Amino acid sequence: MSTWVIGVDEVGRGPLAGPVVTCAVLWPADLQWSLLADSKKLSAKKRQSLIAGIRERAARISYGRAEADEIDQLNILQATMVAMERAVAGLGEVTARVLIDGNRVPSGLVGRAEAIVGGDGIVPAISAASILAKVARDEEMMAWAETYPGYGFEQHAGYPTPSHLAALDELGVTPIHRRSFGPVRKRLEVL
Repeated sequence: MSTWVIGVDEVGRGPLAGPVVTCAVLWPADLQWSLLADSKKLSAKKRQSLIAGIRERAARISYGRAEADEIDQLNILQATMVAMERAVAGLGEVTARVLIDGNRVPSGLVGRAEAIVGGDGIVPAISAASILAKVARDEEMMAWAETYPGYGFEQHAGYPTPSHLAALDELGVTPIHRRSFGPVRKRLEVL
């Protein structure tokens, strides 16, 4: 029987709108899969093509999230840590080692987790979590684009592109915008 690890990654720390989404994947520790990579280095089409294979290989998958208002209350780093803890908790009772992309371990996981800088590019379990989180968040932002037309969420996923900043100037701030982030806060102060 395989030993298992839990790969964890986040997507959406930098956007001005939408949640930060995390994913935890229970993965065979010795399973290498050369198609996996950091989700940011894969095209949307390639990420989508890997989903079924990831689901077949993973024993369990869980998502965690923090919404814009929670990000505003806690700050983006703390909200991300909370979302990671939620994703791991969603896997249920699992004693596997938790491998997290980045340089910090959430306080609720200390003792059973290890932060790995660049882990989404070198640890298959983290790469799998990275891809799943990215696809889930991108799909959600496409849905938000229908609710809030004109912002271009389907193209930039809430990141601070020139077109997004122009839409904020023209259309104002939506309920999914992060009010504590400088470009959004600045536009609220003008009102």
